[in-house]
This record gives sequence, C-alpha cells and structure tokens, in this order.
Amino acid sequence: MKVARTIAETRSALEDVRDGPIGLVPTMGGLHEGHLSLLRAAREECDTVVMSLFVNPAQFGDEHDLASYPRDEERDLALARDAGVDLVFAPSTEEMYPAGFQTWVEVTEVGSRLEGAFRPGHFRGVATVVLKLFSVVRPDRAYFGQKDAQQVAVIRQMIRDLALDVDLRVLPTVRDGDGLALSSRNALLTTEERKRALALPRALATKDLTAARALLARSNGLDVDYVEVAEFDPPVLAGAVRVGSVRLIDNVVLEGDSK
Repeated sequence: MKVARTIAETRSALEDVRDGPIGLVPTMGGLHEGHLSLLRAAREECDTVVMSLFVNPAQFGDEHDLASYPRDEERDLALARDAGVDLVFAPSTEEMYPAGFQTWVEVTEVGSRLEGAFRPGHFRGVATVVLKLFSVVRPDRAYFGQKDAQQVAVIRQMIRDLALDVDLRVLPTVRDGDGLALSSRNALLTTEERKRALALPRALATKDLTAARALLARSNGLDVDYVEVAEFDPPVLAGAVRVGSVRLIDNVVLEGDSK
C-alpha cells in the first residue's frame, strides 16, 4: 500500500493503472466497520482502490468539533492496508486548500435543509472537497454510506448537475449490535450517553414520523435538532440529536433500495 501526501504524488501513482476501474472511498479517518464495508466493496469491484484520509476543516462550523474529531492515522493506515487498499491519499490542509483558495461548490436546494440548516456551510465544504478528490483521483466509482443520506443526495446532485463521469455507489448503514449507527463520533460518548443515544435509532426504526417524534420527546438527556421525512433517492426518515457534547445523525430508508 502506498501513501501519498500530495496531489502530484497521487496522480503519478495512478498513471499506470487506468486500464482498469479505480474505486475511491473518501474518509476523514476514525475508521470503523462502516468504512471497512465500503473498502471491501471497492476491493471486490475495482482493480485499484484509493482511500482518502483527510479531516476536512471546510465542513466543520464548530472549531471545538473539528479539534475533537478522532484522529489516529497509524491505526487508520493499518486498517486500510488490511482491507486491501492500494493507495491512501492523506494530504495536509495546505495541500487541499492552498493560500488564496477561493473556489467553492454549493448544491443550493438539497444542501440547505436538515443538516444544512443546522450546520450552515457544511455541504459547501463537503461538495468542494469531494469534487476536488474526484479531480485528483479520477475514480470510476466512488463509495459512500447510506448513514449520511443527505450527503449522498448532495453528491448525487453534484454529479448530475456537473456531468461528472463517476458511478456513485451507496452501501447500507452499518450498526452496532445495540442498533446505534457506526460513527467516528461514537467514540466520544460516555457509557451513559451511549445508552441515551439509542433512542434515536429506536425512534427511526418505527418508520413513522409521528411515532418517532413522540418517542424522542419522551427520551431524557437528548436534544433533538430534527426528525423529518426527506424525499431523497430513496426517501428516508432522518434525525439528528445531541447527547452531551456529541451530535449524532441517522436515518432509515422508507421505500426502495439505496443505489
């Protein structure tokens, strides 16, 4: 497995493998089984697997959230190697956003509600960094998790609007045995906070907006940002809650299969 720190190194490493499909799995590290499921799918379907490892400051509106985001590059690289990744692109912030950077991508309608309303600028940061990763890697397929349903919707819209030549692959949400959707932020929960957080997946599992809202309203120790039906592809019942200092999102598909 190669590790490239610059855009030039990454492009050079991929020059001789473009005769077969290249798969990209964008990550911010803190790898868990959800990420590994994406890497395994990419390994099965592509000749070359690229994983990006970059905590993108542009999608964080809260400096504390950015500073506390789990980081363990050595562990992440070991897991990537075990998953059969061929190339890890692990750039610095300066490499991705050099001095004078001023070009941003904004998916206006899809990115303005739900998470976009509570985290202004978040999806501008997501769309910009993903488009830049697409430009650097030029993947045939890009792999994302259904857990971030609105992120998937934003990227799908960007691919469609900008006529990007990449196949978006979306894999099902991976959950722990207790039902909590896997997230890098779960590591920040105390034992008691984790117990309270389980109200979110249990509420969404009803697949009923009224029932989900009522269940969360009765849950102690949760601050609910929203519970809404989102008409994505496929439609989902989505929610976001805050447990202590940790903010968690989740969703369940209401009909059809993720594509």
